[in-house]
Amino acid sequence: MNEHRARRGEASGALNTSTSRAAISGFCASLVGIGLARFAYTPLLPAIIDAHWFDASSAAYLGAANLAGYLAGALLARPLSRVVSVVGSIRSMMVMASMALMACAWPVSFSWFFFWRFVSGFAGGGLMVIAAPTILPHVPVARRGLVGGVIFMGIGAGIAASGTLIPLLLQQGLATTWLGLGALALALTVVAWRGWPSEHGVAPPDAPVTHARGPEPIALRALYIEYALNAAGLVPHMIFLVDFVAHGLGQGVQVGSEFWVLFGLGALVGPVLTGHLADRTGFGPALRLAYFIEAGAVVLPAFGLDGGWLMLSAVVVGAFTPGIVPLTLGRIHELVPHQPAAQKAAWGTATTSFAVLQAIAAYLMSCLFAHRGADYQAIFLIGTAALSLALALDLVVGVTVRGKR
Repeated sequence: MNEHRARRGEASGALNTSTSRAAISGFCASLVGIGLARFAYTPLLPAIIDAHWFDASSAAYLGAANLAGYLAGALLARPLSRVVSVVGSIRSMMVMASMALMACAWPVSFSWFFFWRFVSGFAGGGLMVIAAPTILPHVPVARRGLVGGVIFMGIGAGIAASGTLIPLLLQQGLATTWLGLGALALALTVVAWRGWPSEHGVAPPDAPVTHARGPEPIALRALYIEYALNAAGLVPHMIFLVDFVAHGLGQGVQVGSEFWVLFGLGALVGPVLTGHLADRTGFGPALRLAYFIEAGAVVLPAFGLDGGWLMLSAVVVGAFTPGIVPLTLGRIHELVPHQPAAQKAAWGTATTSFAVLQAIAAYLMSCLFAHRGADYQAIFLIGTAALSLALALDLVVGVTVRGKR
């Protein structure tokens, strides 16, 4: 009787206890590896400079160290997981991220800080590549969008915390703030420790016995490019939003920080909303809608709009910063059905493409911004163009693939 009920629940898309625990573990992994290890540095940057730990130029290089580590982690995570085991790699990277946050409480030297910022980025990139793909094959197809949203909601929780929790911790001192973040990351690591699914588990119950036709290579390759273009489209808000409000619109740093909180609130709910949308429409249509909405939100600051329009832009782009992740991962599962190894490889490639173009776009936009005298309009228009190109590419490839059938 119990077995019959379990199978009926799986067929209807219900989540069992082990799957729910795995989703919580995935949430903790994204919160530690991306939400804290990466995004916590942004609100800490002024405090680091004000405390004379490092000057402004050195602090910027320390931010770049995290991006470099993220790229390395994305590239090396899968090879390492073959040596250590997937679950062992996930646990190790969460511990690494926690240690890196704590180590930053002591500004021993630039090289010391650079090393630990690199380590935190490495752990984040690795967790992004292997954590969610370890969980989703065990989730009923009808619930993969929602569960993916819960997992990547951890990124949004970190962004939201960076605008709310860190200012409170800073009242106790910069070193105490780093230690507090490390302690939080370690606690989340403990919560996630036993929640990971078995690496030798059976295939998901709703997977058909017959083998599906291989994926359309052009669609998968196009998805890599679209995901990278999406990364470039997010850069203007991720780097320049606060400065645009504070200096471009002359509203001051305090108001700029408030817009970062709005960005974080959007990021907190974005993955769940996009995942729920994908469960209803499919991941392909949801991705196209996401590109369209993102492009419209990114272009709003280019028109010099403030007030409610700018608030809308901050919330929407904040929502899609982590919200695009479960959509892309889910789309990979659609294009490479019932092939966990191929899905993990494709997700690793997509994550790497995202990391590479994000770093390149951040550098080029910063150079353009410096050489054109704080031309915010050009920055936001470039971001809009990148997202529009991603949408156009997806539409063209969709027509091409359907035409071949």
